[in-house]
Amino acid sequence: MTPAEPTTGETVDLSVPRRFHIVGVGGPGMSAVAILLARMGHTVTGSDLHDTQGTAAVRRCGVDVRIGHDPSHVSGADWVVYSTAVPAGNVELVAAREAGIPVVHRAAALAAVTAAHRSIGVAGTHGKTTTSSLLTVMLRGAGRDPSFVIGAEVLGLGTGAEKGADGTLVVEADESDGTAAALVLHSMILTNVDVDHLDRFGDLDAIEDEFVLIASRLGGTLVVCGDDPRAVSVARRNPSVRTLTYGSGPGNDVTVSEPVPTAEGVRFTVSSRDDAADVVLPLLGEHNALNCAAAMTMAGSMGVPFAECARAVAGFAGVDRRFIERGTARGALLIDDYAHLPAEIDATLRAARTHPGLTGRLVAVFQPNRFHRIATMAGDYAGCFSSADEVFITDVYASGTERIEGVTGLLVADAVRTRHTSVVWAETRGELVEQVLRVLGPGDICVSMGCGDISAFPDEVRSAS
Repeated sequence: MTPAEPTTGETVDLSVPRRFHIVGVGGPGMSAVAILLARMGHTVTGSDLHDTQGTAAVRRCGVDVRIGHDPSHVSGADWVVYSTAVPAGNVELVAAREAGIPVVHRAAALAAVTAAHRSIGVAGTHGKTTTSSLLTVMLRGAGRDPSFVIGAEVLGLGTGAEKGADGTLVVEADESDGTAAALVLHSMILTNVDVDHLDRFGDLDAIEDEFVLIASRLGGTLVVCGDDPRAVSVARRNPSVRTLTYGSGPGNDVTVSEPVPTAEGVRFTVSSRDDAADVVLPLLGEHNALNCAAAMTMAGSMGVPFAECARAVAGFAGVDRRFIERGTARGALLIDDYAHLPAEIDATLRAARTHPGLTGRLVAVFQPNRFHRIATMAGDYAGCFSSADEVFITDVYASGTERIEGVTGLLVADAVRTRHTSVVWAETRGELVEQVLRVLGPGDICVSMGCGDISAFPDEVRSAS
């Protein structure tokens, strides 16, 4: 079925207690909105097809969750909220419209939440979730009490959303469906600008234009990665907005020394003209050093010393589905990661190369995501698996997108074969598990990547071994 298109022009009023019904409430982005609305004093119900960790999390916050979709679920609601993944013909959306109940996209609900706070958006093609989580942890470590809405569970906090008391909100600003452009932001971090969601934007210039528009509305600070030309361009096209840059180059306002892999994660120094701190971040990879520097730059602009930021992140437990160790099979360590774009895959595999447990081969498993993405970007995946010894590609996970004739994961596998000598195409999950188990051995690390149901792959491998 065709996903529902975002509704524009709707303004959600949070000035008095309302009743919201969230369709697809178990999804990471939707559960976060449901939790924060409930914490703000609104009555929230929700529905989803299955019980999941997400539905359990919102139930703990007092949300009435119903499994399955039924027209009766919207009865009495003031607003019905949906995400782009919800089909346009969903019975609850149809029933709400027939009853005259306003039906709004998640973007409109989240925009109302941001308008009620002094909101700091974390935007960019890569690194939003980790960076927004790190910023939240830094602010909390400094004695602040921000609200936050993040599209995944922050493991040390046990949730992806919470209502704080100081009026500040850290929000992951996702550009994929227009949400970022709808938010009411005071300040923003822009981690990078890269190719994605071309079904919406058409080309990279249009993606940059979207971030330029968002930045033009800021009343506070814009923090951008000075190592990313497109992010720098966004800042230059908004000369009236106060901008701070971070990165490895000496011309940045905040500089990051060359990260050094350690048994704990990665060690580096972050310094500005009047502040500096050594950081030991318990995450692997140079990309996470940059994510941490982005958060420190914003926290520093809010008066938090770098040393306090470094202390706060020293015990950072990570974010769900971001380089999470999921047990072993045949002596190999299994790691699950959300990486689904070429730059993310490259960064994840380079980080895995620094893992102290890697004494054998690095095995990469990838599930492509969304038919329209693979139709336009399959060739871009050719070079991003260079750090891996063995590469396994499976079929496309739809994520609510319509199947396109001839578009399969084989397009990605064929592209990778132009640069890599050991690539296996395994169309079904059963074939994938069987083929990977044939090569795994002691000292290997197997990183399974993608934003679909590949998250279950480590458990399936362990069960089959």
